Amino acid sequence: MTKTLGIADARALVHSREQLQSSGTTDRAIEAALADGALLRLRRDCYVDASAYEGLWTEGRHLVQTVAAARNLNDRGTVFWGPSAAVLHGLPLYRLRPAIVHTVATGAHHGRTRAGVRQHEVALGEDDVVDIDGMLCTSLDRTVLDLACTLPTEAALCAADAAQRRETVDGHEFDPDRAALWQARMHHRASASRAWGIRRARELLAFSDGRAQLPGESVSRLQLQRLGFRDVLLQVPITGADGDRYWLDFGFPGSKVFGEFDGRGKYLDDDLRSGRTAEVIVLDEKRREDDVRGVTGWRFARWDSTHIRTAEILGRRLTQFGLRPPG
Repeated sequence: MTKTLGIADARALVHSREQLQSSGTTDRAIEAALADGALLRLRRDCYVDASAYEGLWTEGRHLVQTVAAARNLNDRGTVFWGPSAAVLHGLPLYRLRPAIVHTVATGAHHGRTRAGVRQHEVALGEDDVVDIDGMLCTSLDRTVLDLACTLPTEAALCAADAAQRRETVDGHEFDPDRAALWQARMHHRASASRAWGIRRARELLAFSDGRAQLPGESVSRLQLQRLGFRDVLLQVPITGADGDRYWLDFGFPGSKVFGEFDGRGKYLDDDLRSGRTAEVIVLDEKRREDDVRGVTGWRFARWDSTHIRTAEILGRRLTQFGLRPPG
């Protein structure tokens, strides 16, 4: 199984006791599987195979939790909010592990957490709610704004970059006009809000950029900005000696260095490997780097997720490649 999944896939993973019994699993077998950890009970009468669940990324696990909560709530009027809306939209949850499902409060239940579901008292406009595969949640724009107000900066930026990317990037082609429209629309929405954290949210949304392909690139860009780098190029197009087209994550023109974020998913996630082994990917990366270096004369700096935990750690990594913040 891949580590990413959609709503239909998540629903297929969640089983009631009746469904398990109808497939031939006895009550004794269910209890034994729960006892030895082969089966997990997520919520009342919601079970999932442990190996399948543990093989998911954090986003997938929370999507399964959200789908299970929807089954228990059995209320078509429930609107999922925040991180739970994010996973319904397929947005990343960078280094977050939500322990509860988030919904919009109804009636007098605002602010209450019950059976793993937190109800938030928020005001929603006419266009703030959408239906995704039979589940109601805040719209993509509203979800991005809510995340920008409430999540850590790194996680909120990853979600905003991913949302903007859907409208501004086709393949590798970035459309600056669409990006400007997205920015204007989100600026208008943020300007009309008086929510807690809205000032930081406005700054974060203005900084967002759909050219980031992965959360690690979004956080790298944030740490580079904190380090003082201001004229970094993003997704730099390069044509190789034989006409091959490449896109480099970052470009530092003053130092003639390309920067590449190496996420583990490139080597381990079946969705990103396209059938290639990790060894083949490493060789392909080397050939790519040699080709780019040959036609440009620029050097390479590489870093991974361990180097972007703080700006200081990334700064120390960059100095190993002769890259130092300006000034």
